[in-house]
Amino acid sequence: MPKKVDRQERRTLIADALMRVAADQGLEAVSLRHVAAAAGVSAGMVQHYFRTKDEMMAFALAVVRERGQIRVTEALARLGDDPSPRLLLRTMLTALLPLDEQTRDEGRVALAFLAYTAVRPAAAATLREDTAELAGFIANLLPTPNADDAAAGLLALMEGLGIYLLGGQYTAERALRTLDAHLDLLFASSTPT
Repeated sequence: MPKKVDRQERRTLIADALMRVAADQGLEAVSLRHVAAAAGVSAGMVQHYFRTKDEMMAFALAVVRERGQIRVTEALARLGDDPSPRLLLRTMLTALLPLDEQTRDEGRVALAFLAYTAVRPAAAATLREDTAELAGFIANLLPTPNADDAAAGLLALMEGLGIYLLGGQYTAERALRTLDAHLDLLFASSTPT
């Protein structure tokens, strides 16, 4: 009887290998051959699950997104039933920042994917949808009259902090102090004087 293979598990194994290659050597080093070597499988097996590099990249990006969503969901669940909007935002944004080794690896891959999608409109569509959804969620939590603009600014701050963390310009402590200072500014307008 032939061994039953879990297609999703194999695809995820290959996506993890792609992310290791991208995190260690950059996205330009990603090829079917390099990913196969990193996964410990044949190039033919990679081609069996992904017909093209773009298909493999799209699946790996979906894995990165899903892991980020899981991290955020787990972090928010630890807050209990009724966290303040500020605490909710801080927890969510902190879960998305590359503050430890695993999230730094994922962050390097996410940054490489962002550059990848800049020249591939079809791949960028999912990111645009995610960004719009996240900005809308943030805007609903902000106590300012221009919440849409403030949400866009907060997302830009988070992305910038992520880049500085990945590049080593900021420590985790500095990034979190900066995030807290910005959240203090946004929520100060709703605090009675």
